[in-house]
Amino acid sequence: MTTLENQIAKDLLEIKAVFLSPEDPFTWASGLKSPIYCDNRMTMSYPKVRREIAKGLAEKIKAQFPEVEVIAGTATAGIPHAAWIAEILDLPMVYIRSKAKEHGKGNQIEGRITEGQKMVVVEDLISTGGSVLEACAAAKREGADVLGVAAIFTYELPKGLENFDAAGIPLLTLTNYTTLLESALEENYIKAEDLELLADWKKDPANWLK
Repeated sequence: MTTLENQIAKDLLEIKAVFLSPEDPFTWASGLKSPIYCDNRMTMSYPKVRREIAKGLAEKIKAQFPEVEVIAGTATAGIPHAAWIAEILDLPMVYIRSKAKEHGKGNQIEGRITEGQKMVVVEDLISTGGSVLEACAAAKREGADVLGVAAIFTYELPKGLENFDAAGIPLLTLTNYTTLLESALEENYIKAEDLELLADWKKDPANWLK
């Protein structure tokens, strides 16, 4: 039986939102060497996939955070998914800028929130969690009660898990790195002998291949 986690992982591989390349690693902007590159913005171009993502996240948000009152998207990648989720849940939607505007009212949140409004923040991808946790902090400063973060995919990096724990903010995701590797092997995107190398990266990305 295919789970939602498996299906989303397979979708991401099929539309080439995710590339796995253990033999020729990618270099992230941080300089980190990685066997995976994930660009979930690609999902916007595939109506069936984006509908599955929005429906899956909406159901998970409603189950884990039934008291949610507003959906917030992170600028820019979280915005479209937040809009589709808010539409399904019939809730208000806002988005959170990476920094406050330097003109006008100096807003960091676009849209209207009220003091104490219960918010779930939507992100497309979690690595260390730094940017989305900064967005959560900005939302709190503007009066929101941030219940948690919902994302399409997580690399499951130890640093990311530590950062969410330290911030005291729950994280829910549709799929993850472990499930992606299982799905990639099932669909013959990778070979069995690649699995150990790919799994080792998640444990200690900074020292991978050293």
